Amino acid sequence: MEEVLRSLVEAIEPVDTQWEDRAWERLRSQIRPRGSLGRLEEMAARLGAIARSLAPDVSKKIIFTMAGDHGVAEEGVSAYPQEVTAQMVYSFLQGWASINVLADHVGAAVRVVDFGVASDLPEEWAVVRRKIGKGTHNIAKGPAMDRQDAVRGMVEGARLVMDAVTREGFRLIGTGDMGIANTTPSTAIVAAFSGKPVAELTGRGTGIDDAAWARKVRAVEAALGVNRPDPNDPVDVLAKVGGYEIAGLAGAVLGAAAVRVPVICDGFIATAGALIACRLAPRAKDYLFVSHRSQEVGHGTMMELLGLPPLLDLSMRLGEGTGAALAMPLVEAAARVLRDIKTFAEAGVTDTGH
Repeated sequence: MEEVLRSLVEAIEPVDTQWEDRAWERLRSQIRPRGSLGRLEEMAARLGAIARSLAPDVSKKIIFTMAGDHGVAEEGVSAYPQEVTAQMVYSFLQGWASINVLADHVGAAVRVVDFGVASDLPEEWAVVRRKIGKGTHNIAKGPAMDRQDAVRGMVEGARLVMDAVTREGFRLIGTGDMGIANTTPSTAIVAAFSGKPVAELTGRGTGIDDAAWARKVRAVEAALGVNRPDPNDPVDVLAKVGGYEIAGLAGAVLGAAAVRVPVICDGFIATAGALIACRLAPRAKDYLFVSHRSQEVGHGTMMELLGLPPLLDLSMRLGEGTGAALAMPLVEAAARVLRDIKTFAEAGVTDTGH
């Protein structure tokens, strides 16, 4: 499996800077003041470089919501019991949840994947089954998973996205999560990579009180102390303090980059996966958009490490892929800006050079 992952990483090509230059040339020649559409222009140029086209098509969209449970829940770090993960998966499959409503609003499909839900989901549930284990081990007491399980999770996540693109024609990928207690391993991941004090990176997750927040800080500190994840080895960080669904999220970013389509990560947990992916394959960052700024305090550090700003800031902290859904119309708008706004020459309008 490590060889498969290595081949996947090697398959990721840098975006085409010549096409990016062509995109900027068109954007600067359009019938409006130069730079007047701000960051939409930056997004448009990057989409042109990704697609190697001045008419990128991102209209067919899908969000992968990766689900998994976490042994660290036994440390009392969440306001909700672990069985809520499976219950929410059922809600996603029924179309009742926030991600379903927002994805439907923007015209995106939703695919729910079981990477590590603690319970056995009924056979009749239309969930994508990629279960690696029934929840990770408690990271406060030892590694979350074996290294091979971490690699397997990334490879499976990548394959799901690559198949969606090559076999089904999806052109824009979103990533989201579901897993009670998963802000705890995500905090451990950003702490491992940043070296910042855990208390500065630890948020309230599902809305925990002060006592639970203190337990969460202690759990992350214990996880880093007992496991000593190597920040120079992203797979080691994932295996020691991550999660099965975080492995899938990381793989989704790698898979999107390997088949040259843009991918939008959701909030704190999805960005933890993206951070793992981009540490493993720096070229993947060129295909990645961060949908929004999560209220989780460690999310800002994640974005600093990635060097990517969020597209939105709506004080959200839900997960599921909701931020990715809301950001999709912005990415679509950027594609249309590049493709559809006429240049001065095309419109027969005098260009004053402003």
